[in-house]
Amino acid sequence: MIDQILTNTLHKAVLNLYGQELPGKLAQVQKTRPEFEGDFTVVVFPLLKISKSGPEKTAEDIGNYMVNKLFEVTEYNIIKGFLNLVISNNYWIDFFNQTLNDNNFGRHNEKSGDPTVIEFSSPNTNKPLHLGHIRNNLLGWSVSEILINNGQNVKKVNLINDRGIHICKSMVAWQKWGNNSTPESSNKKGDKLVGDFYVLFDKKNKEEISVLIDEGIEIDKATNNTPLLNEAKQMLKGWEDGNNEIRDLWSTMNQWVYKGMDATYNRMGIDFDKIYYESETYLLGKKLVEEGLKKGILFQKNDGSIWCDLSEDGLDEKLLIRADGTSVYMTQDLGTAQLRYDDYHPSELIYVVGNEQNYHFDVLKLILQKLGRIWAEHIHHLNYGMVELPYGKMKSREGTVVDADDLMDEMYATAVKTSEELGKFDDFTNEEAVELYNMISLGALKYFILKVDPRKTMTFNPAESIDFNGNTGPFIQYTHARIRSIIRKSKKINIESNQNINAEYNFEPKEVSVLKLLHDYPGITKQAAVSLSPALVANYAYELAKEYNQFYHEVVILKETEETKRNFRVALSKLTGNTLKSSMALLGIQVPERM
Repeated sequence: MIDQILTNTLHKAVLNLYGQELPGKLAQVQKTRPEFEGDFTVVVFPLLKISKSGPEKTAEDIGNYMVNKLFEVTEYNIIKGFLNLVISNNYWIDFFNQTLNDNNFGRHNEKSGDPTVIEFSSPNTNKPLHLGHIRNNLLGWSVSEILINNGQNVKKVNLINDRGIHICKSMVAWQKWGNNSTPESSNKKGDKLVGDFYVLFDKKNKEEISVLIDEGIEIDKATNNTPLLNEAKQMLKGWEDGNNEIRDLWSTMNQWVYKGMDATYNRMGIDFDKIYYESETYLLGKKLVEEGLKKGILFQKNDGSIWCDLSEDGLDEKLLIRADGTSVYMTQDLGTAQLRYDDYHPSELIYVVGNEQNYHFDVLKLILQKLGRIWAEHIHHLNYGMVELPYGKMKSREGTVVDADDLMDEMYATAVKTSEELGKFDDFTNEEAVELYNMISLGALKYFILKVDPRKTMTFNPAESIDFNGNTGPFIQYTHARIRSIIRKSKKINIESNQNINAEYNFEPKEVSVLKLLHDYPGITKQAAVSLSPALVANYAYELAKEYNQFYHEVVILKETEETKRNFRVALSKLTGNTLKSSMALLGIQVPERM
């Protein structure tokens, strides 16, 4: 691509003109700002120590070198310390001709071999998937697709947190107040039924805390010693000791949850290469703890609990095994990490987990490294900001979360309402309309989530996400449908959409503007893979759709009388449509053929 050609030539220019190697960080080539003439800009200021000359003279020297050495550069202009380069029409013509029928445009094949393992979702089996899980799932799945697009061998894995005190809370509540209810008898999805009992446990537990406080017990002691909570603690101990009755109930309720979650995953278009279960990995973690204890890396307190002292690393002491012998999250994460390494020997192990767990992953890496697991240095925590609603944060225990299924239902209803108001699908059959509403609603949801940089906290507003104008999924979907309509019409009147253009073609300004954005696509997908950010792809797709719509409104396409121009504009439309489809696919979003 031209930006790399320019960067390489800049290095040669500095060496030939000034007899010095140019450090990579000083080679600053960027797109020219819209208000200035040119396509790419060389920032000259960092080069002045090497050139030992003023910015204008240095820019002139390099500009002349570029024009003389590269057919791609036709002229230049200088504004203070900025060298603006104009790229030739011939370069854009060559780019278009090479790209038009390239089915792998935007894909890279640079890396293979040991896989990249990416863990995402990681739900608990005490509640259904909620809005926070949606961001996690969409981010994990999209990053996986972007890495695959970059040539990497990716394994998508999910760790189901199916054991622990939170699971026991739902189980205790079901035993006490469930009246033997099942998903079938209650007419509820299994994950929602179990989640209701988790909320009920919290409600009843708060009542017991209030009673204890009224009896004069200190709030901290009351909070940690309610009869209900102690029942849950005993149940966890019984589970780890292998109590058959407890295990049977645990298995039954978890199966309810798995079935419910699978339905939600399928609706979202999320899948995994392998699923791990905490109930099967925590013992591996215990073995690592025993190993660390024997090696003196870990220590045991008088109450029998086992800890890791990380104070020399700037952290604190970390609990790994409770005094009653039960495991904590860190224990199972140690075991799971070891199991994943044994399964895949990955070049990188990426965890998609919210930024509130930054400390957790710092500790995980440190403990594994202390245990001699050299591969722990390849653990990467892809942290993301929380998803908030216009009215504040969600709380699972209090039942104030936005259920993933309910949200998708709301998105679907909004898609129907918005579309009907605009009269967009009046000529669709009922089956076609339902398919399209699903496509629009999921596209709106996914795009609204993924267009935000993963590391930023975001506020999700369903009403804002379904809009056929602006930076939304439906706007991009509509643009693709518009392009497909043009292609269908062009075929009916025998207009060629796969024809190259000759070297004499003179571009209209809007034609070359679209071409330049198309030219950016491979670089965007590569950058997204490096930064693990689907937001780069999402916002690129919007910019391309926006630019194409301006092109559509400013130039004549099908009614153009000059055959060469007409054929090119149809072909340019086709390439744009294919690129929109490709970029949206990396986000897990389908684009319709018509709207």
